Amino acid sequence: MAVRRLDEHSGPLETHCFVCSPINEHGLRIPFSYDDERAEVLASFTFAQRHSGAPTYVHGGLSLAVLNEAMAWAVVAVARRFAVTVDTTARFVRPLRIGADYLVRARIATTAPDRLGTTGTIVDGTDRVCVEATAEFRVLSESTASRLSARVAARRDPSA
Repeated sequence: MAVRRLDEHSGPLETHCFVCSPINEHGLRIPFSYDDERAEVLASFTFAQRHSGAPTYVHGGLSLAVLNEAMAWAVVAVARRFAVTVDTTARFVRPLRIGADYLVRARIATTAPDRLGTTGTIVDGTDRVCVEATAEFRVLSESTASRLSARVAARRDPSA
């Protein structure tokens, strides 16, 4: 299996992403990887008490954030381009529990010149699907991605 770690240097833009950035002190800091043989993004994670919605359960919005991030990384890993979510649909099959281990998987389902369709799932320790989602991403043009990169660089070094 050829699995490689994904980070802000894997894509066209450095980010301070809430879900995956290791330097975002308020974020989830979930490390994502890409399995070349299975053509899928994956990450293991566990939510803490501070991520609860109802007692003992994870807030549903956080599971959607993790799925969206995994599907976005699938776009970056395959297309090597930056894209934004334009549509997403999710189905909650089983609630996620605080303190339990989960695995998110995502892959590209459809491709078009400026759009990519993705699928993703969060499974529990026994490989039961807890949440599943689909999303469509609009691939940003090279000029838009360049403008975003310049803005990020300017924020990091105001003298530039």
